[in-house]
Amino acid sequence: MYKILDKYDSTNDIKNMDIKTLNHFSDEIRQFLIDKVSKTGGHLASNLGVVELTLSLYKVFDFSKDKLIWDVGHQSYVHKILTGRKDKFDSLREYGGISGFPKRNESPYDIFDTGHSSTSLSAAAGIARARDLSHEKYDVVAVIGDGALSGGMALEALNDIGDRKTKVIVILNDNQMSIAKNVGSISKYLSKIRIDPKYNKFKEEVNFKLRKTNIGSEVADSLKKIKGGIKKIVVPGMFFEDIGIKYLGPIDGHNIEELTDVVTKAKEFNEPVIIHVITRKGKGYNYAEKNPNKFHGIGPFDCESGELCSSSGYTYSKAFGETLVNIAEKNDKVVAITAAMPDGTGLCEFSKRFPKRFFDVGIAEQHAATMAAGFAVAGYKPVFAVYSTFLQRAYDQVLHDICIQKLPVVFAIDRAGIVGADGETHQGIFDLSYLSHIPNMTILAPKCTNDLKAMLNWSITQNYPIAIRYPRGTDSQEVQFSSLPELVKGKWEIIAKGSEIAIIAAGKMVQHAVLAERKLEKMGIKCTVVSADFVKPIDTVLLDSLARENYKFVTVEDNVLHGGLGSSVLEYLNSKNYKNDVLRLGFKDEFVTQGKPDILYKLYGLDVDSIFNKILTFM
Repeated sequence: MYKILDKYDSTNDIKNMDIKTLNHFSDEIRQFLIDKVSKTGGHLASNLGVVELTLSLYKVFDFSKDKLIWDVGHQSYVHKILTGRKDKFDSLREYGGISGFPKRNESPYDIFDTGHSSTSLSAAAGIARARDLSHEKYDVVAVIGDGALSGGMALEALNDIGDRKTKVIVILNDNQMSIAKNVGSISKYLSKIRIDPKYNKFKEEVNFKLRKTNIGSEVADSLKKIKGGIKKIVVPGMFFEDIGIKYLGPIDGHNIEELTDVVTKAKEFNEPVIIHVITRKGKGYNYAEKNPNKFHGIGPFDCESGELCSSSGYTYSKAFGETLVNIAEKNDKVVAITAAMPDGTGLCEFSKRFPKRFFDVGIAEQHAATMAAGFAVAGYKPVFAVYSTFLQRAYDQVLHDICIQKLPVVFAIDRAGIVGADGETHQGIFDLSYLSHIPNMTILAPKCTNDLKAMLNWSITQNYPIAIRYPRGTDSQEVQFSSLPELVKGKWEIIAKGSEIAIIAAGKMVQHAVLAERKLEKMGIKCTVVSADFVKPIDTVLLDSLARENYKFVTVEDNVLHGGLGSSVLEYLNSKNYKNDVLRLGFKDEFVTQGKPDILYKLYGLDVDSIFNKILTFM
């Protein structure tokens, strides 16, 4: 089917290919990606955009000894194809299959595990300095997107690399996108450079003409000594040069010949270099080029129509977005904040309806959190919509800038619990643990989308930090809940009343608990099922009542056991010297791999059958 790809054996093959062959090879790789990702789902648009770039890097470097680090890493599919994993793409992001991100335990070519953005430059600096200390000889290449460059950690690394003159080759993959369209001054700055790609040609022509005469050579040497020289004239405020990093570009990221020439030149410099490469996200697949947001991370789809194979239904993200719009219509003090995730968090409609009250800060969760604190100090009601895994990046700001001051910031924590195919770096199984021990923080967990709406409405009226954590996807079709009673801080909801066993579950796990209870009831075992609407504070009044009636307790949460709901319940019962037995169900003290949620729930004993069997054993 593939004339070149089917015969491809190793990265050495690329070095023997001429430019014409490499261009044909890039076409085949694109078709391969479209074919495979349409079946498995994955990050398509970003990978279609880096085909020529990846081939050019492998043409110039020997990554059996040189080091290649991918920022975020969701654009590393071409790299995986070229490094012996082509035949495993049917298992992409599946349990037991190859990861959608670089993994050191998967291949020696995967130098550094990535999954969150803006980390590559810091890792590259460490590897490069270790190389220098060890007196070794190899190149360190970091590929970072223009969206990831807006992250503070990336700018900290650039500042350090430029100051110490560490030899690192930075490839700035500029496709004007992160997940959504990029925002902020860095993006505007790159656009300014991007609109005049004649810069390098102009510089070379001026230099060539000047050096034809002795006087001209002196002028050229003088210009070279002046910081920025011609660059300063042509491109105002050359940021990279000013901080000590040599700038090359902008380069057409889909021109293999030009790319290999510039990368070869960069390799010769004994100083840090940044190569500004312009690519098109979704390149070569019409639907992805027109709608790169949709094809950034997509489920299985039909290649011919570009449409998803299955509808996502009414998700928690949609419920959140709709509810916040309704609240904002009545309350002009409500503002919405996102860190480059307006689509994923359900804020698109809010951004259209209330553009002046919508703030996308780019990939900058720390800034987003403290900016929310600033809004709260000024009397506004900020809602920061963020994925659970990305809020981890703003832990200090949540603790220091928001909770110490007891500011009324609402954290809408999407993708809590298992997210599935993106694996360890994206599973939202730590938020209960890293938030519950912070003083002044209140945590809610809706058992269904209707609960989420009620909790969001309630949270806006409170005057302290609140986190609402909810899962990816939709409600179970097997369980229907009645309307949530009036919310009272720290009060839980009894879903079913029985004897002997009290199952206390949080969030989506309430649905699993109810289904397990139904199976137990068929065996004549009647359990009490409690929805822990508040994970912090816990309902000590209900716990006291159940403990005195000699209930055994089973806690169920889609969070790691250490520091979660079960820990809080156990600690309270122990503090009151109750002797009731407690069984805690949750994720073990380990990172959870990729795979379909149903597989992972079963693997960790959180599916309905496992909960049912564990309760039987417990009894």
